[in-house]
Amino acid sequence: MRAADGGDPERAMQLEGEAILRLIAPADHVWLLERTGIEFSSDELAARFDALALEGTSRITFVIAGTYGASPALLARANVRWSLSRLTFLHEWARAIVLEQLYRAAKIAHDEPYHH
Repeated sequence: MRAADGGDPERAMQLEGEAILRLIAPADHVWLLERTGIEFSSDELAARFDALALEGTSRITFVIAGTYGASPALLARANVRWSLSRLTFLHEWARAIVLEQLYRAAKIAHDEPYHH
């Protein structure tokens, strides 16, 4: 099998999607970071997380799509498809950006000073 070296992108995407889906609990609210997803402003993101909290959502699982994108099954499982930008980022950078945006959203939601 050559999926790991990019020899078969469709198969690599399928295998990655299956592996990720095995780790997601049925009750998880899944945010898939994917280039065709919705872009949110910081204020919109804060409002979205506030709404989830009010709805009783207790666990959000963030998934970063792979090199070739997300499998159809993973796309179907996502509650939200979130695009950080039209740009492409390294996975490590995407994680850092998500953490910073979650921090920013929490500050905004609590009316604490933080640059919008």
